Amino acid sequence: MNFLEIREQGGIATVRLNRPEKRNALSPALLTEIHAAFSDLGARKDISVIILEGAGKAFCAGADLEYLEHMSGFSIQENHQDSLHLKTAFHAVYTCPKPVIAKVHGPAIAGGCGLASICDFIIAGESAIFGYSEVKIGFIPAIVMVYLLRKIGDTKARRLLLSAENIPAIEAERIGLITQCVPDGQLEETVRALADTLQKNSSTSMALTKDMLANLHGMSLEAGLNYAASMNAFTRMTDDCKQGIQSFLNK
Repeated sequence: MNFLEIREQGGIATVRLNRPEKRNALSPALLTEIHAAFSDLGARKDISVIILEGAGKAFCAGADLEYLEHMSGFSIQENHQDSLHLKTAFHAVYTCPKPVIAKVHGPAIAGGCGLASICDFIIAGESAIFGYSEVKIGFIPAIVMVYLLRKIGDTKARRLLLSAENIPAIEAERIGLITQCVPDGQLEETVRALADTLQKNSSTSMALTKDMLANLHGMSLEAGLNYAASMNAFTRMTDDCKQGIQSFLNK
């Protein structure tokens, strides 16, 4: 891959956005590689946790400026296809069966903030900055809005999306946009400790839990409970559950 660097160690894969000279801006080529990487890693049994990070001084500064200039001449059909490209890449991250940790330092702006927000966990250094700047330049944060509403709710989403303000990591933690804000010097060890904790869990159970979290939105109480009962029954038939119960009883 040209714009991603992937390292693997003991079942933990680290996916690094590797366009530091562009502050890891999202180009079509990078989005294609993100889709491919998460589709592949998500299907592998030897990978249990994925860490997403950025090279250089930023996590991700949003859209590529050169591509934005090129895109200004697109037809409505071309713009729709381009939007579907972004949707497909983000969907691959969000629906990845492995838990995904965004390790954020520096700016995570616009699409970069959206990319972080679709991960299961966001651990950020205290100097990290988050924001959705799209309305400043006449865009709308359409794709990322779908995920953000689910994550922090209408009131807080309106604040971020309509004001286009950048907020520090400590404020992002306060409003529930990120999981944890830590001192910059503790970012690496905090992310690694979380990855190690997740790795001890059943990969099958975590994948099914993620699936339920995605599907429960919008269900009525009755539909949700019926779905939960079905998933409960299914999970009890998995090898991981049977082996886990046996191990617990044998302690």
